[in-house]
Amino acid sequence: MKLPQTPPTVAELDTRVWLERAVIGLNLCPFAKSVHVKGQVHYAISPAQTPQDLLVDLKRELQALVALDAAVRDTTLLIAPDCLADFLDFNDFLGEVDLALVDLDLDGTLQIAPLHPQFQFGGTAPDDITNYTNRAPYPTLHLLREESIDRAVAAFPHAERIFEANMETMERLGLGGWEALGVGRTAAADLGSLSDKSD
Repeated sequence: MKLPQTPPTVAELDTRVWLERAVIGLNLCPFAKSVHVKGQVHYAISPAQTPQDLLVDLKRELQALVALDAAVRDTTLLIAPDCLADFLDFNDFLGEVDLALVDLDLDGTLQIAPLHPQFQFGGTAPDDITNYTNRAPYPTLHLLREESIDRAVAAFPHAERIFEANMETMERLGLGGWEALGVGRTAAADLGSLSDKSD
């Protein structure tokens, strides 16, 4: 039986809000604002409901990113609102993600960073606020250019401090502060799924 799907426009809007309010608003990634302002972030919504289909979409987006000039598309957020909802399944899938880079001979050219609504760093409790640095509204694979990362790090003094600073930011913010940002899956996404059920 086909599962109800989140409308692509809702998934993209939720992700844009998260990027603007959390990633840029909290300065979790000092490099994000410039590419966002220049319109160089590509939002790709995968309709996949299985890991195999998501892998096909991932390979297509990796090839599309590397085929374009960075001035046109510097980075891609591949969003999978209807696939790998369980973080452990998502985490297991990351092995396939790494293999996709190797298969396409893009290892060393592109990187892929995982984001998930239930993201959990090793050695932390599920409700540890520091996990929220990598919690996007939907399972998401962030496709990045190695060259862009190198340039950004070179231009940012003490780049090695970013992770530590993010942990401190999240601890100051707390769960209540995060929830007040309104950066999760919206009611509109759930309404879209409900309307699909009634079709």
